[in-house]
Amino acid sequence: MNDLLWIGPALIAGIAAARFGLPPMVGYLLCGFVLNLSGVYDAEHLTMLGNFGVTLLLFTIGLKLDLRSLFRPVIWAGTTIHTATIVAVFSALVYGLSVLGLPAFAGIDAATALLIGFALSFSSTVFAVKTLEDKGEYQSRYGQTAIGVLIMQDIFAVVFLAASTGTLPSGWALGLLALIPLRHVLMRLLWGAGHSSELQLLYGFALAFGGYWLFDAVDVKGDLGALIIGAMLASHPLAGEVSKRLLSFKDLWLVGFFLSIGMSGNLTVASVAIAALFTGLVAFKVVLFFVVFTRFNMRARGATLSSLTLANYSEFGLIVGAIAVTNAWLPEDWLVTIALALTMTIIIAAPINLRANRLYDRLRPTATKFETEALLPEDELPDVGDATILVIGMGRIGSGVYDELAPDHGDALVGVDIDPEVVATHKTAGRNVVCADATDDELWERSVNTSVQVGILALKNHQENLGIVNRARQRSPTISIFAVASHEDEVAELIDAGAQGAWNMYLEAGVGLAAEVSSHYRTRDPDTGTHLPVQ
Repeated sequence: MNDLLWIGPALIAGIAAARFGLPPMVGYLLCGFVLNLSGVYDAEHLTMLGNFGVTLLLFTIGLKLDLRSLFRPVIWAGTTIHTATIVAVFSALVYGLSVLGLPAFAGIDAATALLIGFALSFSSTVFAVKTLEDKGEYQSRYGQTAIGVLIMQDIFAVVFLAASTGTLPSGWALGLLALIPLRHVLMRLLWGAGHSSELQLLYGFALAFGGYWLFDAVDVKGDLGALIIGAMLASHPLAGEVSKRLLSFKDLWLVGFFLSIGMSGNLTVASVAIAALFTGLVAFKVVLFFVVFTRFNMRARGATLSSLTLANYSEFGLIVGAIAVTNAWLPEDWLVTIALALTMTIIIAAPINLRANRLYDRLRPTATKFETEALLPEDELPDVGDATILVIGMGRIGSGVYDELAPDHGDALVGVDIDPEVVATHKTAGRNVVCADATDDELWERSVNTSVQVGILALKNHQENLGIVNRARQRSPTISIFAVASHEDEVAELIDAGAQGAWNMYLEAGVGLAAEVSSHYRTRDPDTGTHLPVQ
């Protein structure tokens, strides 16, 4: 019964936010503040659920992570430059306001100002992942850049937590190196779980929370353990299935996370005013991200969308605030201030990110002036030659479609995939495949001046397919788009969005199987009238 005190209000708040075109998480955040003011619910239980949700979130990020992406200069160097700049500017501002004698900043010395600046240098992993997933752009180039930045920030967090708490990793932390050879055992165990939903679910829980416990036991940030364990299994063919099994639990527990942010303390006029100041400073973070990304040769569109995805403060700021309050470096009101600043920025960033592409269209004439002459290779738009048919997504479905069409269409057929390794594998097999991001508006704009007439979407993610259909209809309305879906309601959504045709892949598989069986039994025995198999 006690849980109904947060489940009911959270449901109503989430529905209300959705009615206003905002992500449900915005409703959860505001609901947390209301619950806190009402005093009817203890935040400790919600905090525990929220921690579970964040752990599962980082584990599922790891399952989708290509660790090599972190070695891209735009990720490791860009994040380092951005973090150092934000810490310097924000801490100087906070310390300056303290020196001026503002009561709300009284008693803040240079070291504490640096702590506050560092807390505000991070962006929210939870917000970014949820936003990208809801938009169907998690696998987009700009989305992966944003995720890479967030993971680098999480690595910085581990170093900071060890230094700020005065606790270095235990000597036993060196034993974590044993995870490298243990990876093969974990991979084999996942094969043992097979496609069983309950075994995959149990295995995912065991690894996520086991990784957390293992790292925490040697005084290393537990969430980092969940992320690393997930990344160790990212190349496993069943990793995607495990991630899907955990999806519902992750989403439910993250509701507790957003509610607990709002319940982290009591609001005061001073905390609201300071939070509003910090909220305005997010604009500086966004502009700085854009400048850094373009200096590392990102195209203006990707730099803009990545920057907007990171246009907020982070839940990690609350961890930093909690450490500061515990050590009496900051008054308790500052924890509320950081929570409120996080909430304000997410509320503002949510609708902006939903309309990010339209915003970029307005900013394009100015934004493109910041592009460098030599762009990143993966940011170059592909040349599809004289192709008339594009097969988007060269996984099992896309490969089957390509092979079926290839005999009749030859060079007029081109496969498109965002993964360079997948593209290289298909090229080795003799298929005409190019590397490109189909969620990129500019790809569809360029297709207007080509001979492309048909686009076939063979991606498994419905939100991604839906987003691409919308882009294609807006940017290249003469192209006919066809797609696959997993459910009948998804088929209807794709048609409503402008697809010329959409099919339920499971229903079509059943029809195909029935046709194949019928082809083997299409003759009758003249004496008995029974069907005979074809010889």
